[in-house]
Amino acid sequence: MGPAFLRSRLVARFLGITLVIAGALVGVYAYFGVRESMPRQVQAVSPKVALPLPTPTSTNWGKSPSPTPMSTFSYATYAKVPHLGARIGTITLPTLGLSWPIYQGTTSTQLAKGVGHFIGSVLPGQNDNTVLSGHRTTVFNRLGELKRGQSVFIESSAGTFTYVIRSFRIVMRTDKTVIVHKDHGVLTLTTCYPFNNIGTTTRAFIVTADLVN
Repeated sequence: MGPAFLRSRLVARFLGITLVIAGALVGVYAYFGVRESMPRQVQAVSPKVALPLPTPTSTNWGKSPSPTPMSTFSYATYAKVPHLGARIGTITLPTLGLSWPIYQGTTSTQLAKGVGHFIGSVLPGQNDNTVLSGHRTTVFNRLGELKRGQSVFIESSAGTFTYVIRSFRIVMRTDKTVIVHKDHGVLTLTTCYPFNNIGTTTRAFIVTADLVN
């Protein structure tokens, strides 16, 4: 075997190894894109488990006191509870020019199609905490651009509801204060943090908004 033949074999082997490594990297990225679902503080709590009382969180800014519930406030009613995987509405972030479908459930199947509704929380427009989650690399990758006082609209079979953003938080994904009960209509948006980061993370970005319509 001459030098030219040996060189060609070395080149072919190098190219083969490069292609294998590239394929592995693509596979890892796709795996984490599908695997990344709702932060652990939501996944770990069953609807049958009593939710804990709020405790101080690690990072907090732009927070204002919760509004006083109005006894005359008319909250939404639904004819039936949506089944897992059913589309229950649309969420619109007008300041970002974004609109996404909302599906019942927060498994990888629902989050691959849009925004997921945590089944342990109330439906949009109802009195209590409505928790929605989305991937930080897709639907919710621009949540960090939102500002306090901006509106979030949710349209469902029970009507169209307006929420006004009150606060932002960065918490550990094990922080269960994100899904506590509220004494008024609240919308909680959750996603992993930092945004557009490949791989796993221990933190979550939380947006809290109050129902005002």
